[in-house]
Amino acid sequence: MKRIFLLLAFSLLIISCTESKTNPPIVENAVDNVESSPMSSLKQGRYSENMVHQIYNELMKNDKNLKMLDEKIIDINDKTQKTISRYEDVINKSAIYYNDAEHLTRAITDSITKEQVKANIKTSAEKYELKTKNITNLIQRINENQSKIKDQYIVFRIKKTIPEIEKYQQAHPLKTDSLTQFINKQNQLLAELKNFK
Repeated sequence: MKRIFLLLAFSLLIISCTESKTNPPIVENAVDNVESSPMSSLKQGRYSENMVHQIYNELMKNDKNLKMLDEKIIDINDKTQKTISRYEDVINKSAIYYNDAEHLTRAITDSITKEQVKANIKTSAEKYELKTKNITNLIQRINENQSKIKDQYIVFRIKKTIPEIEKYQQAHPLKTDSLTQFINKQNQLLAELKNFK
């Protein structure tokens, strides 16, 4: 049993000492320059950041137009929030008020008074809804446009980075030689183990 263990340990030592020769990239590409190694992150089962964004960020470092586009996207996102937040705050507070007022009417014991108050709340809420209908429609359009911008920017980033991942793949061709050799070594060890007495 000791001999089998020693043979296994020795064989694994020989296998692990074998150098894996990697060829340097043939063509420069943004994927090789990604700061945190995505392949090591993949082995760990997690990405700190999406690979598309990492590659795109590398491309932006050397492209003024991409930087300017990104700044415009960030700017429009910030301005969208600032532009609609004032309106949404007022509309939401009003909606909360009417909801709370309705809730309070449940505690009124006089049924005639309760119905009058409910009617007053409903009338006021409907008037306010009519008054703000155009504003809520405009906010909805702004939000829809913002979603379209986000979608288009994702599409653009993917289209812009596909050639980079393809360059990376061409610069790092995967050959089967070392894998086949390793399988042969494994098969030799398996044969030795089967024949070992």
